[in-house]
Amino acid sequence: MSKRIVSTIFDNDDNFYEHKIRPSNFSEYIGQKQIVENLKIAVYAAKERKDNLDHVLLFGPPGLGKTTLAQVIANELGSTFKATSGPALERVGDLAAILTNLEEGQVFFIDEVHRMPASVEEILYPAMEDFKLDMVIGKGPAARSIRIDLPRFTLIGATTRAGLVSSPLRARFGIVHRLDFYDFDDIVRIIKRSARIIDISIEEEGALEIARRSRGTPRVANRLLKRVRDFAQVKSNGVVTKKLAIEALEQLGVDEKGLDEIDRKILRVLIDMYGGGPAGINALASGVGEDKRTIEEVCEPYLVRIGFIKRTPKGRVATPEAYRHLGYEYKAQKPKKKSLFGDF
Repeated sequence: MSKRIVSTIFDNDDNFYEHKIRPSNFSEYIGQKQIVENLKIAVYAAKERKDNLDHVLLFGPPGLGKTTLAQVIANELGSTFKATSGPALERVGDLAAILTNLEEGQVFFIDEVHRMPASVEEILYPAMEDFKLDMVIGKGPAARSIRIDLPRFTLIGATTRAGLVSSPLRARFGIVHRLDFYDFDDIVRIIKRSARIIDISIEEEGALEIARRSRGTPRVANRLLKRVRDFAQVKSNGVVTKKLAIEALEQLGVDEKGLDEIDRKILRVLIDMYGGGPAGINALASGVGEDKRTIEEVCEPYLVRIGFIKRTPKGRVATPEAYRHLGYEYKAQKPKKKSLFGDF
């Protein structure tokens, strides 16, 4: 079977490409330079000592590569990788079953680690510190506690809400890193690398245009590239040009700042319904018709970063830049006057 036929078979399989474009080692990982350098030192030192790597906590907005970085660490350690998520660990037995089946030196990854129930989280404390599992067997007077030896493993936790990770759990991670939004140049490099892997021709200006609208987030960059690829395949003989990229992204509802329809709806609700703010997150979520976690974790960090929303003690406020971007006339709010009878 020819390479071209194989490529055609897999062209619509996003899961196949998602696996292919993930870097597998530190040398392939683009961006987060300081974090990667620090992790390299920790990993190589642990390998030289023939010791376990300290437990690692990675936090930051969604789509920045926390899961990918965890897999890279496992590969660099020459270890296997086992993954689960906090919401999936509903009962103590769920976590106990996984811990007792880990292999020596294995990397155990928990995504959304802040969403584990407290009772499950407490099982992790002795497991992380002493590689012991404390279990209570039975109930009432017949109940007894047993301690099970566990293989030495490395836990990597990932979270978008570091503030919700309890202090006792956070204190047990020896390595803590915050992933930030990527530099523009790094996003361009990621797009070009992904284009080579999915076998699509992309011009320099086309890559730059996709990068401008990628919100500094690799996951968004790769998602947009795959969608633009579809337009290129149908309309541009498979070549991503600047003109083609602009046409495709505008048709997909992604504007020149990287805002999609939900982002613009948040700003419109904030301006039209609440006079530019301040508005609380629950009120904003109700007006937009989206879950407040989606707004807080996915949309808001970028809107704050580009200066379209300010978070104040009273709530979210739209900035003059947000008004201008939507084509609204900005009118500064008059400060409220105070009197003996209250504000007016």
